[in-house]
Amino acid sequence: MDRAWKKKVIVITGASSGIGRTTALLLARKGAHVVLAARREEPLEDLAAECEALGVQALVVPTDVADAASVRHLAEEAVRVFGHFNGWVNNAGVYMLGSLEETPDDAFRQLMETNFFGTVSGARAALGQFRRQGYGTLVNVSSAFGTMPAPYLSAYVASKFAVRGFSASLRQELLRTGIDVCTVMPAAIDTPLWRHTANYTGWRIRPVEPVYSPERVARTILRVLRHPEPEVLVGPSAKSFSAMHGLLPGTFERAMRADMDALHFKDERQGPTPGNVFQPMPEGTGTSGGYHGTGKQWLRRLLVAGGVAAAVVSLRRRASDRGLGLRLSHALGV
Repeated sequence: MDRAWKKKVIVITGASSGIGRTTALLLARKGAHVVLAARREEPLEDLAAECEALGVQALVVPTDVADAASVRHLAEEAVRVFGHFNGWVNNAGVYMLGSLEETPDDAFRQLMETNFFGTVSGARAALGQFRRQGYGTLVNVSSAFGTMPAPYLSAYVASKFAVRGFSASLRQELLRTGIDVCTVMPAAIDTPLWRHTANYTGWRIRPVEPVYSPERVARTILRVLRHPEPEVLVGPSAKSFSAMHGLLPGTFERAMRADMDALHFKDERQGPTPGNVFQPMPEGTGTSGGYHGTGKQWLRRLLVAGGVAAAVVSLRRRASDRGLGLRLSHALGV
């Protein structure tokens, strides 16, 4: 156990699988107590047992983040049992694919209720306690798609852009209060999310490589809980693609369309499914989704890095004014 985490209490939404589950286990190994929230109670109970076997307390609070009253109850239960909480991780989210015309209006709205308004409700609940105790760290999990667009993901992209903008505004409101707001923006992650996807495209899907491990995101979440940072992109591809979009948005959007068409869909038909947008699904309760193929990952990461490097060299050679040089440096963070 890490003494720095002893007696710390962290609330995690979306804890029944993937990033949330991985984060809870990593916190428990460090010695932090955890409050576990998700719609599915049985996997939360299993997770709580794993955490308690590591010597910490784990509180299970079944929660639907799309219901503001349910989220308020989560905060109340955390305070009732532990007396306080040091951090709150808004991680719950759902994923949906489909063109705007194919996507049912109620599914589009429900995704926003979960991904965006669930984050707003979590922030409201957390801030009430943070204000009373005078400190706390709020971590909102957005996505690399909170910095760049993609086709067939209009609802998801809109929700993640909204989370990022909301977090930035809230961060400014809370300056000098002792309360920090951090936004974590992962690339594609190997979690059960892909099995839970709402899909209205007519084709079976697979994640677009490179796909990173949930442990990578969990480590980032723990880092910002200890040492808050405003925004963190997780995964080299997230940083590379975000930089490409900042530099050459038109070129990037054409390339992203071709990439999605070629790599995100299998050559196999599938009927429309709402996935877990309206109701949780029984399958997919682990940390991993089984998509992490390291052999292909290294090749694709090398190609991504090579593409970015080539673009940078080309742009620097063609830069004829200070403005382009400044845009290049800003987009790449150099």
